[in-house]
Amino acid sequence: MPTTSPVIAILDLGSDDSAALTTALETAGATVSQGVDRDSVMNADGLIVVGEGSVSASMARLRELRGDELIERRLSGGRPVWGVGNGMHILFDAIEQDGVPTEGLGQWPGVVRDGLLSETPDWVAVDTAAYSVLFAGVEGEQFHVDSAMAATEWTLEVYGAFQPPVVTWATHGRRFAAAVENGPLWATQFHPERSGEAGARLLRNWLGTL
Repeated sequence: MPTTSPVIAILDLGSDDSAALTTALETAGATVSQGVDRDSVMNADGLIVVGEGSVSASMARLRELRGDELIERRLSGGRPVWGVGNGMHILFDAIEQDGVPTEGLGQWPGVVRDGLLSETPDWVAVDTAAYSVLFAGVEGEQFHVDSAMAATEWTLEVYGAFQPPVVTWATHGRRFAAAVENGPLWATQFHPERSGEAGARLLRNWLGTL
């Protein structure tokens, strides 16, 4: 863990559990910034973008907060961002939910679709990718999946000296991307604050990189 408490900003795009995420981060040793203004988001050591439910509503909320610009500015400066739930889904080119397409942020190619996984909340073991920092110490542990939305393909091609993203997969009816570590941009399909001690370890691992 870092010797000083890292400051984390949360962009809540519509989550029933943002208070639980705040508590989990504070328990892990972080200070959570309560503001969502530009200065708070840009000056934070880390930014978590979290949402669930309607993706179109999450995107509307993101643009209302000008969060798309803030995410891009942070990433261009190598500042860490973690997308959780819909915060991961919106990073792809597009999301299809209830047959309605929503344009994503295009950080990663591909389409996230709903109805691909079981609708029943369940605990799912991950197939941890080699060199994962996020899952260090919890390789193969189970995490709580409660969304039927997922990316079942990873098509980003990396050339030259760039390091390829670390993609961790899981299977819940279908094989899906459970997490991505891509330079300063990380994401999880599931919510770590709902995943017990394993999820708490993920938060501590991320904070340790800031």
